[in-house]
Amino acid sequence: MQTLRLVIFFGLIGTVGFCVDTIILYLLKNTIGLFYARAISFTCSAFVTWLLNRRLTFKRHPSGLSKTKELFSYFTLMLLGGGINYGVYTAIILNNDFALNNPVIGVAAGSICGMFANLLSSKLILFKHATAH
Repeated sequence: MQTLRLVIFFGLIGTVGFCVDTIILYLLKNTIGLFYARAISFTCSAFVTWLLNRRLTFKRHPSGLSKTKELFSYFTLMLLGGGINYGVYTAIILNNDFALNNPVIGVAAGSICGMFANLLSSKLILFKHATAH
């Protein structure tokens, strides 16, 4: 039950992150392009999900690190999932005209693929002593 609760919380917060990612991407894409905008939108999304995950998903015992060190560690760990996420996004955008005109498709596909790597690295490394609520 604990693992199911963890996955549900992580997924719900990931959905919030997806919304942040998509909104910022759409706000910036016409100004700086789809790829630079996505780098910024992903970074904003990662910050929001860190805040929410440390307060909700891994509430009991976040990591034992200061907030600054925890944020840096979280971003470092998210690079694996972020790389997967951005790679899938890029492949879809470059190979599908419909997705090029509707980049939310690439964001969604990339987010789903990267989420599993991010969940595992968060649970097994950064918040290994935490319990979900």
